[in-house]
Amino acid sequence: MTGESDVAEALREAILRGDYVAGQRLVETDLCERFGATRFTIRTALQTLAAQGLVEVLRNRGARVRTVTIEEAIEITEVRRALEGLCAARAASRATKDDKARLKHIVTEMKAAWKAGELLRYSELNGELHGAVRSIADHQTAARIIEQLRGQIVRHQFRLALVPGRPAVSLPQHEAIVAAIAAGDPAAAERAMYEHIDSVIEALRALGSMEAQR
Repeated sequence: MTGESDVAEALREAILRGDYVAGQRLVETDLCERFGATRFTIRTALQTLAAQGLVEVLRNRGARVRTVTIEEAIEITEVRRALEGLCAARAASRATKDDKARLKHIVTEMKAAWKAGELLRYSELNGELHGAVRSIADHQTAARIIEQLRGQIVRHQFRLALVPGRPAVSLPQHEAIVAAIAAGDPAAAERAMYEHIDSVIEALRALGSMEAQR
């Protein structure tokens, strides 16, 4: 793996998977060995990820995985709210019969994962559903920005997924989003997405309050 874009994408996926934790130093020699790349390629990849908000490159101190605070995660989610609402509305006006079937299937899988207590699986399906809505919407600019923002707060989303009772709140919201898209109602789809993202913001605030009390 020697291409700069390939290395940047591989490192991005490793960070999002949790292979590297927030605040962890990214040592160039270690990255060269892991990804089979030159120092120049690694440095270019780190600059790319720094522009995406995943990495911090510090003068004379190297690079590290950027730590995103709860407050910043809330701000990012507020921006996502507008873009996700746009995508939901567009999806409602563009969804084919197969698209609608796919969304309904994902929701069915989410319900099964919740009942089985498989929270990590539920979280994965959550991301899959939002990704499917963006794909159906086919708004490349919105999708690109959302994906970049999502990468910055993926750890907080993972933590939310493990909060007791969270799926019981979010599942009906996802069902409402899918129902509106399936009904071909852009206004209802946008509204349902807004309500869901508002709930995420409230959950992040609650998480921040819990941490402040520790």
